[in-house]
Amino acid sequence: MAPHVSESALAGLVEDLAGEVITPGGPGYDEARALHNGMIDRRPSVIAQCATQADVSNAILFGREAELPIAVRGGGHSVAGTSMIDGALVVDLRRMHAVVVDPEDMTVRVEGGATMSHLDRACQPFHVATTGGRVSTTGVGGFTLGGGSGWLERKFGLASDNLLAADLITAEGKHVHADAEENPELFWALHGGGGNFGVATSLTMRLHELPEMSMAMLFFPPAVAAEVVRTYRRLVESAPDGVGGGVIYFPAPPEPFVPEHLVGELLCGTLFTYAGPVAEVRELVAPLFALKPVIEMVTDLPYADLQCMLDDPPGLRNYWSAEYLDELPDPAVDAFCARAELIPPPTACQHVLFPLGGAVAAGPSDHPIPWRTAPWGVHPFATWVDPADDDRAIQWVRDVRADMRPWSTGAVYLNFIGSEGEGRVVEGFGAENYRRLARVKASYDPDNVFRHNHNIAPAD
Repeated sequence: MAPHVSESALAGLVEDLAGEVITPGGPGYDEARALHNGMIDRRPSVIAQCATQADVSNAILFGREAELPIAVRGGGHSVAGTSMIDGALVVDLRRMHAVVVDPEDMTVRVEGGATMSHLDRACQPFHVATTGGRVSTTGVGGFTLGGGSGWLERKFGLASDNLLAADLITAEGKHVHADAEENPELFWALHGGGGNFGVATSLTMRLHELPEMSMAMLFFPPAVAAEVVRTYRRLVESAPDGVGGGVIYFPAPPEPFVPEHLVGELLCGTLFTYAGPVAEVRELVAPLFALKPVIEMVTDLPYADLQCMLDDPPGLRNYWSAEYLDELPDPAVDAFCARAELIPPPTACQHVLFPLGGAVAAGPSDHPIPWRTAPWGVHPFATWVDPADDDRAIQWVRDVRADMRPWSTGAVYLNFIGSEGEGRVVEGFGAENYRRLARVKASYDPDNVFRHNHNIAPAD
């Protein structure tokens, strides 16, 4: 049971914040506590919608004085829902979403509550970008600090590889700046260590020129899926680093690009994203046309529009996981395709296979991101509406993991999973990295105030 918060203490917080304080029963409370994952229904004691860095500091100090658990909300896209905790003080950063692009220095400064849409739309007029998530609603902060895997990673590296500096508010309410020269050990920890060390109020990131973006998405019936995946594998393994994308199985949604007779039918899709002209991506995917796709989309489009293309609606029930593979032999392809056939109806589950390599594998080997060397990742992504389908959808995700385990490296991108236990967290960082991260944690958050995450326990 959460400690009682006095009216006078709340009045003091209201006075201290430029933003807004929301409490149970007050206007906007249910809207403010809603998360992307509809399975999460938690009731915090106080939501501090911060508007400034000083607000973040004041909110943390209030929460600690009131002996409340403290959770941090950026995009609210985490499948585990760790940004909303029963009885907690929630530091809600969504009002802090400014993005400042410097096209001369090729850097961008992003506030802690910005989403990918804020970042991508600000960069688009300058024809520049940095690696972002695969949907526009993901929060930039949690995404980047957790490693940051997206469509441009093979070309530009992970999002964390492009992190140049960060400003944090610590558990003591103090401002700390970290970059390669100032607080370098903390800066190292922020390249994959997540939100364990403080509240990131701003990130500075490297930009890259992106004058053109194109994509090819082809959908096939399941009968030819195994051959489609093998062909995709061959094409991607010889493709330039500017090519990203993946294979995705799902029941076809009622979208304008889906013929009416295919809506609801299981399809196997191949997506090629390309940092270049549409003519080149069309040439790359030409061998797949021999397999007779039932839907074809080949076009150029702005990167910010590509980022919105696969947005999943908020409020659905979500359960995700991942396995990273050291190889993708034909038996792994067959196992992947066989499990797709067992996607439980009437869910909207997605069964995703995507390539890594390129700048991901070539990136800094000392960062706490052991999964970066894997050439392939499998990401079962279950979404559904009816709570009666919870067990079937969750079991399907777990079955995918079991199918892929013979080829798994054991390492995992923690942004892709929910609460799967301490051992899985250690696998996400690597055991040696975890011990080093625990020492950094002890320096900046010895009381483990920021523990509602993929937690690193402080240790000397």
